[in-house]
Amino acid sequence: MRLIGNIIWLILGGLITSVEYLLASLALMITIIGIPFGFQTLKLAILALWPFGSEVTDEGNSGGCLSLIMNVIWILVGGFWICLTHLGFGLLLCITIIGIPFGRQHFKMAALALAPFGKSIR
Repeated sequence: MRLIGNIIWLILGGLITSVEYLLASLALMITIIGIPFGFQTLKLAILALWPFGSEVTDEGNSGGCLSLIMNVIWILVGGFWICLTHLGFGLLLCITIIGIPFGRQHFKMAALALAPFGKSIR
């Protein structure tokens, strides 16, 4: 089921979303200050490419205070709007029974988009 879900996801917009996150990641990595944010956007690109079967996990206390500060900067600069976009698509997809699994993937991406520092994808 995961394979079928991921193939449908790719065809119906997952590939385009992943490419957009990848391009944003490359644009952020042009500056030294943007490199950490570019890596977080790269996480979103990977999750947008193959969300079924992937899970977002906390890395524990690996980043500490720096992780918290970076997440706050991320939210203020644009992470909040990325999160709202994924929440909106998730709610829209959950209107139908067929769309619920795809909506759940958007909710997973919304959680990562809100605070990506200190999280990893498995």
